[in-house]
Amino acid sequence: MTEADPAEDRPDRSPPSIATVLREWGRIGCVGFGGPPTHIRLLRELCVDRKRWIGAVEFEDAIAACNLLPGPASTQLSIFCAWRVRGRFGAVVGGLAFIVPGLIVILALAALFLGTPPLWVLAAGAGAGAAVAAVAVHAAAGLLPASWQRAHMAGRARTVRWAAYLIAGIIATATIGAWVVLVLIACGAVELTARVPRDNRTAVLPVPMLASGAVSVGVLSSVAWVAFKVGALSYGGGFVIIPLMQADAVNRYQWMTSGQFLNAVALGQITPGPVVQTVAVVGYAAAGLTGGLLASAVAFGPSFAFVLLGARRFDQLRANASARAFLDGAGPAAIGAIAGSAVSLTRALTEPWQYVVLVGAFIALLVLHRGVVPTLVAAAAAGILLTAAGLALPH
Repeated sequence: MTEADPAEDRPDRSPPSIATVLREWGRIGCVGFGGPPTHIRLLRELCVDRKRWIGAVEFEDAIAACNLLPGPASTQLSIFCAWRVRGRFGAVVGGLAFIVPGLIVILALAALFLGTPPLWVLAAGAGAGAAVAAVAVHAAAGLLPASWQRAHMAGRARTVRWAAYLIAGIIATATIGAWVVLVLIACGAVELTARVPRDNRTAVLPVPMLASGAVSVGVLSSVAWVAFKVGALSYGGGFVIIPLMQADAVNRYQWMTSGQFLNAVALGQITPGPVVQTVAVVGYAAAGLTGGLLASAVAFGPSFAFVLLGARRFDQLRANASARAFLDGAGPAAIGAIAGSAVSLTRALTEPWQYVVLVGAFIALLVLHRGVVPTLVAAAAAGILLTAAGLALPH
């Protein structure tokens, strides 16, 4: 990913206008339902296939580099692509255009669900929330094959460590909740120690690890700390934010009930744009619109910083043995954390009919291979129908 690409890989070198970046990245932010796979596909169609602003090899390298960073990888990819075609100002414009549409939608829905909504809205939320644990397992299952294959090809020792990291992530999520980030970092450090000679190690954590009490003064400071963990200390994709947020939002600070948290996760899945927008619902529950906007700004701030300050070195990052080794440890632990989050999400269900909806969601996602958004919409409809038939809403 250097400034000079082969002409045959990127034949059209005319940069788009800022207005074009605003329009095209905003369009992706509006129609990007389905999470990172959809975002990557839409960005590739725009930048590589249709406009030919970026070469195919460079685009694939950018995906790999973004996956080596903590935080929402598809958001970082969108910012990088905007940076590549229009510089730093274009990166800011494109990144905001990608994020803001979903943020507006999810804050509007947060106001609806966390206010005094009609019963049918509560029923829809209870139904969609019941399916969230299945979505977590589905997300983890989608990440497992590639991660396992890399470890398996590297030999028995790596395979054993991979399994240990995966199990550690599952156990940590089910037991220590918000502190799971320490386990992710520890697994990365163990793999780094095992694979990279001491003289060749370089720092791979882009942000310092802070004590959880360092920013605990005031509600907004607490919101900012939770959002910071989501945006700067989370490895493995959008769903790893669940264990990072649930213990804080529900148990520690009691900003929302377990049922409301399930609604927040469901809203993050069915709205366009990054799944990390879920943190805006948590912020809204804590401190209204100010909290929602602050949470979003803090969560996405590191993504902008990583790209604006380090995009020119993305090719070096991908080739860095220390960074690769760290992610090979933190990655499986993150997958385990995603799968383990299904335990706490299932514990949050309170009505028998919600377990029936959960089983149906498992079948739809893992057996019938239906999409996440249609499954959540169907679960919401089931919640409306079942409660209309006389079954109780969750407390």
